[in-house]
Amino acid sequence: MPWIETTPYDQSTGKLRQLYDRVKGPGDNVDNIMQMHSLRPHTMEAHMAMYKGTIHHSANTVPKWFLETLGVWVSILNQCSYCVEHHFAGLQRLLQEDEKAAQIRAGMEAQQVSACGLAPKEQVALAYARKLTEAPASLTEADIAALRGTGWADGDILEINQVCAYFSYANRTVLGLGVTTEGDILGLSPNNSDNPDDWTHS
Repeated sequence: MPWIETTPYDQSTGKLRQLYDRVKGPGDNVDNIMQMHSLRPHTMEAHMAMYKGTIHHSANTVPKWFLETLGVWVSILNQCSYCVEHHFAGLQRLLQEDEKAAQIRAGMEAQQVSACGLAPKEQVALAYARKLTEAPASLTEADIAALRGTGWADGDILEINQVCAYFSYANRTVLGLGVTTEGDILGLSPNNSDNPDDWTHS
């Protein structure tokens, strides 16, 4: 059970029901992280806008599987098992290569980026993500130059930055309020689109 009161789907009304209907998955399932916002529905709306815009927007150019990888990595660093399990399931579904996904996860859990089987540019992005998560004030322009030097464009770097920042927010929502995966369907996500109102999870 979470540490604060939440409203389940079948007891929701008004604005909260409208938002739940936008974010729900099969069987009217609403992820527990979203239910945590039920006492202040406007914060759910803000959360979903940020989530959709950073990870699931059609204008993104970084491969979605790698954005999910960044999310799993940040969540491992923040010791947020809820987000690790949800987004690793999404990563597996996107990659459709269970062996590669398992190698990525094992390397990240061992905190050995070089063991993940990722390309050099992806390893540099994970190194940036680690500094941004654990010691953001230590970042310098040289870290951005390192990303550029391995082939990331500035727009890609912005995506990487925003995804990492989003996951630290999500991790703190989960860890600060006692959210668990009990009852959740792992790995569902919104479709990629440029429609900010399209939250449908499938």
